Amino acid sequence: MSSKSPATLQVRTASPKDVAGILALISRAYPGIENYNAGQIRGQINNFPAGQFVAVFEGEIVGYCASSRIDEVIALAPHDWATITGNGFGSRHDPTGDWLYGIEMAVDERQRGLRIGKRLYEARRALAERLELRGIVFGGRMPGYARVKSKVDGPEDYLDRVREGKFRDPVIGFQLSNGFTPIGVLRKYLPFDKASDGFAAHMVWRNPYVDPNEPLAFRVPRDVESVRLATVQLQARAVKSFDEFVHNVEYFVDVAADYRSDFVVFPELFTMSLLSFEKEALSPMEAIDRMTDHRAPIVAELSRMALRYNINIVGGSHPTRTEDGSIQNVAYICLRDGSVHAQEKIHPTPNEAYWWKIKGGNSVEVIQTDIGPIGVLICYDSEFPELARRLVDEGARIIFVPFCTDNRQGYMRVRYCAQARAIENQCFVVLSGNVGNLPGVDNMDVQYAQSCILTPCDFPFARDGIAAEASENIETLTIADVNLADLTWARAEGTVRNLSDRRFDLYRIDWNRGQDDRPSPDMRPMGSKAPGGG
Repeated sequence: MSSKSPATLQVRTASPKDVAGILALISRAYPGIENYNAGQIRGQINNFPAGQFVAVFEGEIVGYCASSRIDEVIALAPHDWATITGNGFGSRHDPTGDWLYGIEMAVDERQRGLRIGKRLYEARRALAERLELRGIVFGGRMPGYARVKSKVDGPEDYLDRVREGKFRDPVIGFQLSNGFTPIGVLRKYLPFDKASDGFAAHMVWRNPYVDPNEPLAFRVPRDVESVRLATVQLQARAVKSFDEFVHNVEYFVDVAADYRSDFVVFPELFTMSLLSFEKEALSPMEAIDRMTDHRAPIVAELSRMALRYNINIVGGSHPTRTEDGSIQNVAYICLRDGSVHAQEKIHPTPNEAYWWKIKGGNSVEVIQTDIGPIGVLICYDSEFPELARRLVDEGARIIFVPFCTDNRQGYMRVRYCAQARAIENQCFVVLSGNVGNLPGVDNMDVQYAQSCILTPCDFPFARDGIAAEASENIETLTIADVNLADLTWARAEGTVRNLSDRRFDLYRIDWNRGQDDRPSPDMRPMGSKAPGGG
C-alpha cells in the first residue's frame, strides 16, 4: 500500500532559472495588471542574489520577495518606487547600504493558507539580521485609501485610523501584523496605483540587534573573482572548405583553452570566409542564403568546441536569414555547459542595411554563464549607450563587442565608445576584430583592428583602462585576467560611482513595448488582496 508524500513548502533564494516561474506567479497574483519584464526580474536577482526569495510549494513558485540594500539617507527620505528600485531592476543596490529595501512581494492567491507572505518576511528579516543592517524599509500600498478619502483628512489621517482599527486596509494591516511601523506617507510613490491614489505608507522594521545610535560603516571586501578573457584578432583568409574554416577557428579555441581561459571571443562576421570557396560570384541575397545554410553547422561546431575544450565561446557574428524570414546579423554564444544563446545586432550600419538588407533585432538580454551574467553588443551597437546600460541594469559585468571595421576611423569609433561604456557602467568590455582581407567577398575587402580588453578607469584597474590589447592588424590571441570583485568595490567605493550616482529621478531607459512584446519598465504589479509593495 503506497502513501502519498506530504506536500512540501520551501523558502530559498531565487536564481535566474526561476525567472519564468516568478513572472507566472506575478501574473496569477495580480491578474489584469501589467507584469514585470524578464529583464527586471533578472536584474533584481543578479544585482543582489542574496536578497531575492521564492517560496516553492510542490515544485511551483507560489511566492516572491525582492529586496536591495540602500543607504539610510536615501531609504528614509521621501522617494518613489521607480527611483529607489532603479526602475524595477534593483540596479540601485548598494553593497554598503545599511537598510534592506523591499522592492516587491507577491503571493499566490490559491495558497494563502500557507502563510507564505509571513514566511517571506521572516526570510528577509533573517537576512537583515545576518548582515547586521539597521532594518527593513519599503513603501507599502494603501489600497483602501481612495475608497474613503472623502471621509478622512488626507493619507496621514487614513494611516492613523488604520492603526487605530477604525479602518481596515489589507496591505497595511498585514504589514503592521508583521512588526512594521509607519514613519510617514510617501507621495507619488506609484502614480498609477489608483486604489492608493499614488500614496504609500513609509514602513520600517528596526533590527533589535543593532544599536540605532552606533554609526555603521560597511566596506566592500577586496575579494578575488578572477576571470580569464581571451580575444581573437582573426585573419580573414580564403579557405577551400567548411572543414578548413572550422580547423582555423578550433586552433584558437584550443590555444585559449590551454591558457585556461573562461571565455574566448571571435570577431563580427568572422564566418564570411565561408564565401571564399564559392565557385561563382554571388549577389548579396545569394550570399545571405549560403550563409544561412552554414548557420546550423557553425553553431553545432562552436557548441562542440565549447564542450570539448571547457570554454565559453562568443561566436562573433553570422549573417543569416532567421525563422521569421528577416535577415539578421546574429552572435551565437556557446557555453561550456552545452547551452546556446543568440544575440541579434540591434543597429545595422547603413552599409549592412543597403547591401544585405539586414534588419535590427528588438531586444538585448543578459546571458547567464557559470561566471555570471554577460552581455553581447555587436560592433555598431556599442555606440548606443542605452543598450549597454540595459545589460548592466540586468546584472552584466562583462560586455563582449565583436566588431568588423575596414579603416582606423571606423575602428576608433568602436574603441572610444567601448571605453566609454566601460567607464559609465563600471564594467569590463572585450573587443574582437578582423584583420587582413578577403578578395572576392563583398564588403570584406580590407579590415583594420586592434582588439583589446578594457576596464573602468580607477585605482583597482590598469592605469589607462586597458587590461590588454593586441598589436594592430596582425593575427593574434590576447589574454588577460580580470577581477569581477574590483567592479563591486568600484561601484560602491570608487573615486566616481557612475551607476549609483545616476539621477534616477530625472531620466530612465524605457524599452519600447511596441518593438518588444514585454511590458515597459515603469510599471509594477499591485493588487488589493496582496501584501503589496515591499
